[in-house]
Amino acid sequence: MSLALTLCLVTVLLLAAFGTPVSFSMIIGAIVYLAVSGQDLALAGEQIIQGFYNSFILLAVPLFIAAANIMNAGSITDRLLQFCVAMVGHFRGGLGHVNIVSSLIFSGMSGSAVADAAGVGRVIINMMTKDGRYPPSYAAAITAASATIGPIIPPSIPMVIYALVSDTSVGYLFIAGLVPGLLMGVVLMGLNAYMATKMDIPKEPRTPMKDIPRITFRALPTLMMPAILLFGIYGGITTPTEAAAVAAAYALILAVAYRSISFKQLYIALKESAYSSASVGLVIGSALIFNYIVATENVPTAIAEMITAADLSPLQFLLIVNLIYLGLGFLLDATTVILVIVPLFVPACRELGIDLVHFGVVTIVNLMIGLITPPYGVLLFVINGTTKIPLAGIIKQVIPFIFVLLAALFVMILFPDLILSMPRLMGYQG
Repeated sequence: MSLALTLCLVTVLLLAAFGTPVSFSMIIGAIVYLAVSGQDLALAGEQIIQGFYNSFILLAVPLFIAAANIMNAGSITDRLLQFCVAMVGHFRGGLGHVNIVSSLIFSGMSGSAVADAAGVGRVIINMMTKDGRYPPSYAAAITAASATIGPIIPPSIPMVIYALVSDTSVGYLFIAGLVPGLLMGVVLMGLNAYMATKMDIPKEPRTPMKDIPRITFRALPTLMMPAILLFGIYGGITTPTEAAAVAAAYALILAVAYRSISFKQLYIALKESAYSSASVGLVIGSALIFNYIVATENVPTAIAEMITAADLSPLQFLLIVNLIYLGLGFLLDATTVILVIVPLFVPACRELGIDLVHFGVVTIVNLMIGLITPPYGVLLFVINGTTKIPLAGIIKQVIPFIFVLLAALFVMILFPDLILSMPRLMGYQG
């Protein structure tokens, strides 16, 4: 490791330790690297500008964020929850199942775990805790765990970012997330049924059959949104970026049609979308500089050569990388890991013959689990902040959900066809 790279990493770690935002720490560290190595400091700005200018696909990120915020501002999520209650609310642990199923559906619209937890999650927590039905900490824990499905089922903001750094098809990544997302939902529902029996949670009353057609009809425009997006992408009508614009426009049309959003609410939703997009943009910009440094230092090639020399099998490599991801998940957010760490492993994947779509989905599932692992469990903090449920109680209740999600992840690692079967049906040659 060169002196310049060493000083760069030390700067980043020291600044982060003092509470500096990761994006600012990385930008300052990059400037230190350029100064020590004798390169033009203007390279930092140039890498950011060129990176954004040449990445049309990144436009999908703010558009999906806007779609999620508009849906949360209107009554779209209310209709979705009524439909989920009618479908699964009468089973043992019914409202827990509603929580998970609503996340499965909402994830087909937003692509954001945080939007899921902060929007539909907040509503379902209130439903679960009303009249003491469920312990508040359990309701918060299952909400956090189910929100991890958001970026797995298409569309997905992390998949867009992964496609950028790995030069992988966004469309195939999206379709590859369907089966893993459903698998995560199944294992969470299985654990919820067991926990509901253990806690002796009473069953909810069954929705009368005569009301189901009306509830379904009211929710149908909302349920159509994932189908419209997928048909647009795989029917060759829209690119993933254009599909993101369709998602935002469709969410706005629904909110206006339902007369559930005022100009003030729309302004707040767009303002929050701008703030969130700027925050993600800062991380992406800083990572673009770091990727230049990593390429200059030839780090990915060195790692690939090291792995080749170690004679690791593809399975051994995947297990080691996933352990690294789990460790990083304790400290870093998913976007930073995808932008900075994942590019280091992509050449090794190619060397070992590991499919990059399989690797991408496994990576994102792992990093989503990191969103609920303390001490840097972003979803835990989001739910704690929006509901004021004590963080310690949420952490205690979420641990079993972490273990079942890790079991699902292990199955995905062992059986690549679980992830690749759907893309192959759509013509993927991997």
